[in-house]
Amino acid sequence: MKGFGVLFATALLMAIAPLPGRAQQTFDPFAAAKIEQRPGAAVPAGAMFVDDEGQPVRLGDYFGRKPVLLAPVYYTCPNLCGVTLSGLFTGLRSLGWTPGEAFEVVAISIDPGETPADAAKAKSEALRILGRDGAGNGVHFLTGDKAAIAAVTDAIGFRFAWDDRIQQFAHVAAVAVVAPNGILARWLYGVQYQPTDLRLALTDAGQGKVGSLSDQLLLLCYHYDPVTGRYGSIIQGSLRAGGLATFAALAGFIVVALRRERRERRDRREHGAGAQGGA
Repeated sequence: MKGFGVLFATALLMAIAPLPGRAQQTFDPFAAAKIEQRPGAAVPAGAMFVDDEGQPVRLGDYFGRKPVLLAPVYYTCPNLCGVTLSGLFTGLRSLGWTPGEAFEVVAISIDPGETPADAAKAKSEALRILGRDGAGNGVHFLTGDKAAIAAVTDAIGFRFAWDDRIQQFAHVAAVAVVAPNGILARWLYGVQYQPTDLRLALTDAGQGKVGSLSDQLLLLCYHYDPVTGRYGSIIQGSLRAGGLATFAALAGFIVVALRRERRERRDRREHGAGAQGGA
């Protein structure tokens, strides 16, 4: 009976014990989804996709004259993608520039199972949010096969993976800014895109070919932070540095003044003691 109990306990432990390697097989979205910084990388111009009208296109068809906002998403995403596109086109609405005139917007589905119909539906919603006549010619929603998707995402360092447990893609919410010659300039992160960030990113990527002289002058007062994917004011940083310098100078003045006062007191005491001794 005792032997049976040992066997039963052993069998129970084997049944409930985790299988070897199970911990390693657990899907980690933070490891699977990330962006590897590759500024200066060439975006594959020859990658073939299908546009929202069902026509085959080369990605390079959208390069050459204007900077491009390149958004890796998937159109049936129940989470971030819709919010990302909504935030992007809300920011573009406030920007005041029309896609097709100053820049191009290209969305690429990372899901090879999506169709031009999915792309057309997503584009229609994006244009509704943008609310600008004639913008459709500068907004392109593409689908493609696995090879084309991998060629582009590998080149720009956009890492994503399919989570079989929840039947969704794990990916980062971000938009790539591509120069007219098809070179990756930088990334803008998040689900909300400020018009200032968009304007400066496009001006920078366009090498002065987009925006007014004031935009280019404003760019001189800003710097791009690849960690946050946003522009921050150099002036603000200078003010902080100036404040620290002022504080240091003030502290130094106080120290010098205190030392001088102590020295004067000591001199007065010594002078007084000398006078008394002479009397």
